[in-house]
Amino acid sequence: MSDVTREAMEYDVVIVGAGPAGLSAAIRLKQLDPSREVVVLEKGSEVGAHILSGAVLDPSGLDALIPDWKEKGAPLNVPVKDDNFYMLGEGGQMRIPNFPMPPLMNNHGNYIVSMGNVCRWMAEQAEELGVEIFPGMACSEMVYDENGNVKGVVAGEFGKNPDGTPGPAYEPGMELHGKYVFLSEGVRGSLAKEVINKYDLSAGKEPQKFGLGMKEIWEIDPDKHREGSVTHTMGWPLNGNAGGGSFIYHLDNNQVYVGFVVHLNYRNPHLYPYMEFQRFKHHPMVAELLKGGKRVAYGARAISEGGYQSMPKMVAPGVAMLGCSVGMVNVPRIKGNHNAMLSGKAAAEAAHEAIEAGRATDELSAYEDEVRTGAIGKDLKKVRNVKPMWSKWGLTASLALGGFDMWTNTLSFSLFGTMGHGKSDAEATEPADKHKEISYPKPDGKLSFDRLTNVSFSMTNHEESQPAHLTLKDDSVPINVNLPKYDEPAQRYCPAGVYEVVREEGKEPKFVINFQNCVHCKTCDIKDPSQNINWVTPQGGDGPNYPNM
Repeated sequence: MSDVTREAMEYDVVIVGAGPAGLSAAIRLKQLDPSREVVVLEKGSEVGAHILSGAVLDPSGLDALIPDWKEKGAPLNVPVKDDNFYMLGEGGQMRIPNFPMPPLMNNHGNYIVSMGNVCRWMAEQAEELGVEIFPGMACSEMVYDENGNVKGVVAGEFGKNPDGTPGPAYEPGMELHGKYVFLSEGVRGSLAKEVINKYDLSAGKEPQKFGLGMKEIWEIDPDKHREGSVTHTMGWPLNGNAGGGSFIYHLDNNQVYVGFVVHLNYRNPHLYPYMEFQRFKHHPMVAELLKGGKRVAYGARAISEGGYQSMPKMVAPGVAMLGCSVGMVNVPRIKGNHNAMLSGKAAAEAAHEAIEAGRATDELSAYEDEVRTGAIGKDLKKVRNVKPMWSKWGLTASLALGGFDMWTNTLSFSLFGTMGHGKSDAEATEPADKHKEISYPKPDGKLSFDRLTNVSFSMTNHEESQPAHLTLKDDSVPINVNLPKYDEPAQRYCPAGVYEVVREEGKEPKFVINFQNCVHCKTCDIKDPSQNINWVTPQGGDGPNYPNM
């Protein structure tokens, strides 16, 4: 809508996304110069509403940013007490001993946390320093200057009709301009995707890889609760159908985080990640833990898994990408929040130095250098081959060879060099007729639940009169291409039941998008084999409202 006239506000740095990366950047900018004008724009209804993570937090990022976080009341209240790794079969499990594992896999000194609550606390620290934080302000467009450099974003556009035209209560939003713009939208952010494409920032890099993480919070029988216990599993029910595994974290108040990750490079389009998660909870070890308990929350989120070799160039004129906008998750550790915080700190320091020198809207190359050669790069380089090994050779080989490679990388060498990922997750999907359909048991309503019931536990809400934020590049592709070739996998890969193929007698099948259900996981944007689905932000405040994720 280029003909819309908007007011503009000027800042030193404009930050998109109040996650751990964006808030760390805001805090560090104010620590360096209290007079710096910094704004954080968050699409969730409040800070933390859209934050979903495991999470066992490595506090190294927080240590670097706010060394006295404990005295300031950071919600890191449950230190990890024990680490358990299991290989599951359908009826039993085998404990994997801890001693052969590289030291980096040890969770000693880490904390079981709600990252939503950590971000809420970080937002309080930022506001005390004078950072302006505006929740419910989705950023819908980038703003470029006459030279093609990024100079800001459009935020707070409300009241469009379903066809995209201005409605009777239309508010055009504002342009927020900055000497630098930081994108910390999380995985597969719509603005980061635009910037990566516009400036060809992935040139020469491996394709980014992703997993789908699904999570429930359970209140369990106090007699079964073991505060501080961390368990990870691999094997059943996925077995050879996909990479992935589970996590079970015992936090305080008799609550347990139960999560399941499916790597999105699976080949069989009949695979149904959500139902794999529900089936997992019927394993005897898990069922016994959850028996008599109740699920109190549900959510889902894509996870960046490409690691060291998949990180795009992080800077372009006027803009820097932070955290999961780049992809900084250490896959075997299942941790990225510490790196997100460190990236925010590094970006802030680079921007501060540039502004002090009178610069603006250029490339913050010092930020990129620090990420690739500093603590983040060293963390990710050690584990860079684990994911491609798993993808190429399967679980058993990757456990042995990946463990060996991580051990040798602690001595700064690898017999495998740096392995590539090959195909994108969308390209990995094979035609349906090459694979058998997978039969899933019906949810029992006690341990396992249907998708729509579970989505209600994400407190998701979207204003239905707005344009759908899930758009198709070609409306004919789902029925004419994806359905006959791939049995339209959007019906299954979406963990919120957004996509349906509706069949009525005597009529052609119809592809329906129930965008109201969307929990903003971005899986469709990643996994659609035709790359026909584009996820953009809905109006501000819409989406899930996670309480303690």
